[in-house]
Amino acid sequence: MRPSKPSTRFLIVTVATLLTALLTFSLGQWQLGRAAQKQALQQSLDSKNDLPAVRNAELAKAGGHIGSSQDLDPLVDRRVELSGRWLATHTVYLDNRQMNGRPGFWVLTPLALDGSDKAVMVQRGWIARDFQQRARLAPIETASGIVTVIGRMAPAPAKLYAFKGADTGSVRQNLDLSTFSAEAGLPLMATLVLQTGPASEGLQRDWPAPNTGVDKHHGYAFQWFGLCALVLGLYVWFQLISPWRQARSVH
Repeated sequence: MRPSKPSTRFLIVTVATLLTALLTFSLGQWQLGRAAQKQALQQSLDSKNDLPAVRNAELAKAGGHIGSSQDLDPLVDRRVELSGRWLATHTVYLDNRQMNGRPGFWVLTPLALDGSDKAVMVQRGWIARDFQQRARLAPIETASGIVTVIGRMAPAPAKLYAFKGADTGSVRQNLDLSTFSAEAGLPLMATLVLQTGPASEGLQRDWPAPNTGVDKHHGYAFQWFGLCALVLGLYVWFQLISPWRQARSVH
């Protein structure tokens, strides 16, 4: 007896299943690759955290002032311990920034580095918003003498959508270091320092720890591989095992 040919429906289901399994498996592999990249980044962050803190001399030697071609990226995420004087008249309040789910302002003040002609912008902390009088800012303390700032090098603050004119004055939506350097006439370095430590000077500093999201990519990979296994399992059951059991029961 000649075996029956597979039906058109069976062929379509088989091809669709194979394509879906291939796609979901590839996406799982891609997520594992992303996780490996993030793991390497996390290891780089950990190794930077083990290095000695960057001080004035090393930072000044690195250069990287705005407008120069020097690259300060190797110093990003390094711990710092800098001394200098606050340039309080150039303090900027970035609006619509949250801490622990509460809206408020990030407070940034340039620090003139002691023993150098350069200055670096410091994200000093966060203050809550006054919901009754939006323009009223919570008072903060700014020492007039030499201060020591402990923190880490960080990228510039993320930009939010802003209406025209929202990036001028002391209260702003965003801060572009290059534009601000020219506006204030300051020799700012092309980097930012995120001040860490306990709350002080009227400022809170509950910054989230750097997280590369390795676990997230592992979770996505598990989901894609699980979907791949589910598709193949359903195919085997409904297209192979179930018809075989039905045919066997008939005979």
